[in-house]
Amino acid sequence: MTHLPAPDARRIDLNADLGEGFGPWALADDDALLRLVTSANVACGFHAGDPMIMRATTSVAVERGVSIGAHVAYRDLAGFGRRFLAVTPAELTADVVYQIGALDAFARLAGDRVRYVKPHGALYNAIVRHVEQARAVVDGVVAYDATLPIVGMSGSAVLRLAREAGLPVVHEVFADRGYAPDGSLVPRGTPGAVLHDPVEVADRALRLVTEGVVVASDGSEIAVEADSVCVHSDTPGAVALLTEVRRALEASGVVVQAIGR
Repeated sequence: MTHLPAPDARRIDLNADLGEGFGPWALADDDALLRLVTSANVACGFHAGDPMIMRATTSVAVERGVSIGAHVAYRDLAGFGRRFLAVTPAELTADVVYQIGALDAFARLAGDRVRYVKPHGALYNAIVRHVEQARAVVDGVVAYDATLPIVGMSGSAVLRLAREAGLPVVHEVFADRGYAPDGSLVPRGTPGAVLHDPVEVADRALRLVTEGVVVASDGSEIAVEADSVCVHSDTPGAVALLTEVRRALEASGVVVQAIGR
């Protein structure tokens, strides 16, 4: 007998950044991660990924019922999209359209479509406050498909502008990253920026989802909205981290459900 979740059960998406190899080089165990996540942020060729990887990743995602998201980025293969680029709004909008379209072609070949957009790396962090670039990203999504949700941080400029443009928004939280007292992420390379212990990461994820709270680097508590939990695929031990996160959420009665399903 199939047991349906209670109508008031808390629901959450689990996502990871996938398809971030290039040619023969692979960054993470995408096959294992695609057995754990409900949504896959697939690199679109600007910070990582290539046509073969995009086709393979979307194919497996569709086979496993995982929602496909366009992981759009600055055009920065050498820097893995983790360097701020002062591109013009028109160029950034065009780059967003280009990347969504490229991934959507492979998603449709696999029998589905791109179901959301999540900016990557330096672009993701910039558009928390950089209004001009945030608007350019929103313009790109609206131009391609005005029904696509944008994934971003609570309180960010991009989510505010997305709502104003009529786009659905998805509030994202990070189980494997440290938070600064202002709600931003602790910069990579700083102590406490990346968390590695599966139990600690799972406990953080559970509190983010069930209480809407995360403990910042100074010990203070920050209120957040959580629609989707991210564990980065390049965090060492990412498979073990996601395994424990999913186990803890489901053991607590949280329904793990993909974006756009």
